[in-house]
Amino acid sequence: MTTTVPGTYTPRPGAAPLPRMIAAQAALETKMLLRNGEQLLLTVVIPTLLLVLFSSVDIVDTGKGKSVDFLTPGILALAVMSTAFTGQAIATGFERRYGVLKRLASSPLPRWGLMTAKTASVLVTEILQIVLLTVIAFALGWSPHGNPFAVFLLLILGTAAFSGLGLLMAGTLKAEATLAAANLVFLLLLVGGGVIVPMDKYPSGVQDVLGLLPISALSDGLRDVLQHGAGMPWGDLGILGVWAVVGLAAAGKFFRWE
Repeated sequence: MTTTVPGTYTPRPGAAPLPRMIAAQAALETKMLLRNGEQLLLTVVIPTLLLVLFSSVDIVDTGKGKSVDFLTPGILALAVMSTAFTGQAIATGFERRYGVLKRLASSPLPRWGLMTAKTASVLVTEILQIVLLTVIAFALGWSPHGNPFAVFLLLILGTAAFSGLGLLMAGTLKAEATLAAANLVFLLLLVGGGVIVPMDKYPSGVQDVLGLLPISALSDGLRDVLQHGAGMPWGDLGILGVWAVVGLAAAGKFFRWE
């Protein structure tokens, strides 16, 4: 017969509750992301500098109205892409290379739980980015319009689309290739995704192709709502939804943990 002595504690070996494990892993992922100087430059500093520079100096013809009203939605889209796609792809790619993912996959936290924690970390970082960029945009004279729920849907679907593509790249390419490819895609989409340069500056045939990219759909959708006060941008939401489904499904199928 076992007796319990007052003041002593009986160990209870076993895994912690799943929500607690996911929350702990998400907090760790967020701290690691914010402590990484290169990722912080990509996710926070570059979008902030672009917003301030192009809003203050008349470099690009953004059409009628204030430059900041045109630029802010595109910079918000760029912030989502930099975190959900570029930053996550590079970080996950090197975690895979150094065997971190392999070790985490053997822990009590299931693989889908690890991916959920990574997604939560991305969302937390994006919230910080959006708050910072919004404050700066207001200081520069930004005057947003439109339906906040439409903005929320665009940001969520944009995050899902870019997250799926980032995980697909990180789970199929070598870490060095992921680093090069993710940064190259970031630069190309920055120029050709309607973030800073209006889409109508490109030839009509090129516009049709670029308009199908997730960054174009996100920046155009945000711009229609926040700058022009449009209703629900179903076309842009549809494009982002397709990219999200395809990207996440492909990442789930082809992602290699080793």
